[in-house]
Amino acid sequence: MPKFAANLTMLFNEVPFLDRFEKASSAGFKAVEFLFPYPFAANEIKQKLDQNQLSLVLHNLPAGDWDAGERGIACLPDRKEEFRAGVAKAIEYAKVLGVHQLNCLAGKVPTGADQKLAHATFVENLRYAAAELKKNHLRLLIEPINTFDIPGFFLNITQQAIDILSEVGADNVFVQYDIYHAQRMEGELANTIEKHFAKIAHIQLADNPGRNEPGTGEINYAYLFKFLDRIGYQGWIGCEYKPATTTEAGLGWIKQFNS
Repeated sequence: MPKFAANLTMLFNEVPFLDRFEKASSAGFKAVEFLFPYPFAANEIKQKLDQNQLSLVLHNLPAGDWDAGERGIACLPDRKEEFRAGVAKAIEYAKVLGVHQLNCLAGKVPTGADQKLAHATFVENLRYAAAELKKNHLRLLIEPINTFDIPGFFLNITQQAIDILSEVGADNVFVQYDIYHAQRMEGELANTIEKHFAKIAHIQLADNPGRNEPGTGEINYAYLFKFLDRIGYQGWIGCEYKPATTTEAGLGWIKQFNS
């Protein structure tokens, strides 16, 4: 059975963020992830991790004005300096929090913008980020995201991500494979994971439709979990789903698929 990390942006949000670490630990999780640590002091988050004996397996680079609808700035030509400052900030947090990989959200391409320029900007920014992260023994991830939930998002499918990794040419850049987003954009989950397994460093999950718990939708998670064991996936799987009711009430899926 794979190892599951609670995504504290999505789970246990019945309580304030800093209280979610204790909730995750009490529910049996040994690791957590979240979108952004930046509203809080790094030492404050580290204290919560240590108090609850939790490992942090992932957070994102700064991604612009999230509350205003931005979903990353890495493909935006006029935001390069902001992107570089965000890389430095993320590395400083990573040093304190003990996380070994950071995810870079590509962002949304404005309507009518030059797609080739967006691509070139993304590649340039990834090369810069990869070099800075490598100095600090960190991996950089990129995540394809479906365009139903986020219209205009630049990076959409696995093969596009793999091609960009080849163009970037850095050995510390990998794919974050989100099963929910992949199901919405391309399907062929098991075959795609196996084909690109060497370049997938982190996996996330949610079911479809609804982005709720595994077992609530069409994705055959009983098969996928056994498949991941069979092909030797050793990483964490981030539980980045929206609980259908409360977080605790929906956690039965872990025992269900582990029986």
